[in-house]
Amino acid sequence: MIRPNAPAGKTPDIFRSSRSGHARDHLAYFVFLKRTRISLLLLGAIFLLGLSACQRDQEQSAQLFVFGTIVELKLWGASQEDAGNAFAEIQQMFQGMHRDWHAWEPGRLTEINRAFTEGRTATADADIVEMVRQSQLLESQTGGRFNAAIGGLIRLWGFHTSDYPIEGPPPTRAQISEILALNPTSHDIRIDGLEMSSGNPAVQLDFGGIAKGYAVDLTIARLRELGIDNAIVNAGGDLRAIGTHGDRPWRVAVRQPGGGNIGSIQVRGDESIFTSGNYERFRQDQLERYPHILDPVTGWPAKDIASVTIIAADGITADAAATAMVVAGLDGWPEVARALKLEQVAVVDESGTVFLTPAMEQRIEFSEDVDTVIVKLQ
Repeated sequence: MIRPNAPAGKTPDIFRSSRSGHARDHLAYFVFLKRTRISLLLLGAIFLLGLSACQRDQEQSAQLFVFGTIVELKLWGASQEDAGNAFAEIQQMFQGMHRDWHAWEPGRLTEINRAFTEGRTATADADIVEMVRQSQLLESQTGGRFNAAIGGLIRLWGFHTSDYPIEGPPPTRAQISEILALNPTSHDIRIDGLEMSSGNPAVQLDFGGIAKGYAVDLTIARLRELGIDNAIVNAGGDLRAIGTHGDRPWRVAVRQPGGGNIGSIQVRGDESIFTSGNYERFRQDQLERYPHILDPVTGWPAKDIASVTIIAADGITADAAATAMVVAGLDGWPEVARALKLEQVAVVDESGTVFLTPAMEQRIEFSEDVDTVIVKLQ
């Protein structure tokens, strides 16, 4: 049992160990390690650390809770000492990201949004500036289907919470129209070095569709700087992998909407695999269920598509693209894929049919019979 809140005067167990060699074929989704468990509460996030034995032919792993999800790190070919140092540094990185990028807990991003509302200039850090620049590019490339400036609309729907499902009726059409009339867009943000401002008070940044991707990219970059060439960083099923798991590729699960997996993919070198869907976070009343991914144009939840899985070179593109394709719907997602030059896409509709690009068909090994439709992008 994980005990994040140990009684006063008692210290919770904080270390545990695990071993894994070539005998097991690991799927890169969250599983609890079987040995001694620990919990360490730091700045509002629970860190679970598991280190394997010191041999370099074994997997070293660590887990932490941040961005409202479990983040799992797995390394291969690193010594226990090198892995421990890397995990400690990555832990600090994620803590800073969680603090500075959070859309509703007090921090750097909420200060920036308050400045936008009040017409003031705000000072950001380099990572936030980079995410804004990337958001502006991706908003243009996706035809506005990805829009990191609609935080006010997301808040109106009640989705600035970690407690799901949300019970109660949706906002009124008048409330939604009031925000849409101001046309919040990331292009309304002016950047001068680390200074940012906006003449549109409706602009409210929410990096929920891009933060995990950027965090995974930063983590992989830092691991490489530390001399680690074989790793996987998995943020709640959204991941990037480099190198191999010993003498074989990393193998990752493809999630099925509503739970479970529909198959798996073997990672080739350096790849990001991200999934967006409408099945985990939603609002509901007695009449209807309202998924948390909002269409920036209509202000209403995107439906039609249950999930989108994408393979891309980097996490930030895969993260934003998956969200944009859910918004685009069954008719529009190929247009987004072409615009972003993404060839490996799998889309699951509400009935469970899987729409696959030819390139993705070659990558997924299905674990059960599914209805598939091949969609050519050209």
